[in-house]
Amino acid sequence: MEYNAGVFLDKARSFKSEMTALRKIALECSLNEEMKWGKPCYSLGKANIVLIHAFKDYCAYLFLKGSLLKDTAGILVQQTENVQSARQVRFSNLQEILELTPVLKAYIHEAIEVEKAGLKVTFKTTAEMLVPDEFKSKLDANAGLKTAFLNLTPGRQKGYLLFFSSAKQSKTRLVRVDKCVPLILAGKGLDD
Repeated sequence: MEYNAGVFLDKARSFKSEMTALRKIALECSLNEEMKWGKPCYSLGKANIVLIHAFKDYCAYLFLKGSLLKDTAGILVQQTENVQSARQVRFSNLQEILELTPVLKAYIHEAIEVEKAGLKVTFKTTAEMLVPDEFKSKLDANAGLKTAFLNLTPGRQKGYLLFFSSAKQSKTRLVRVDKCVPLILAGKGLDD
């Protein structure tokens, strides 16, 4: 059996009616439906516009370039401080979706226009990111580690910095750094 959005929604344990309503809205906006990252994703050509996902307490539309939308209704949410481009619209019940349907369609059409205009999100460079003290001290003490880290692609560097920074306690950051040093020295990314 092909795994598609219909199968995804049939197997959903929560927010099934809400995600079905979100799917209907996206399809009414003439977007193509695919499964990407294990979620229903709606695109215009090769450009991903919005996807549907669910969490414990809510389901959401995720606008991949949501930071470029005007958000006139004030409904877009940045998932975490490290998310630079995507923005969510969160829902805890079907009624919220039904009431916001015209607004959601307007946001989808705006996102389509962003893609047609070729607008791009300006991402932070690795140099602009916070380097946790625990990792900075390791880099300062080990020239080989510093060279290996600087030789990684910017995406791999960001992955490590976000992983290290997301730990709340210094002890946890240090454990993460120590665990990742061999990967960095081997020229690998966090998920390689």
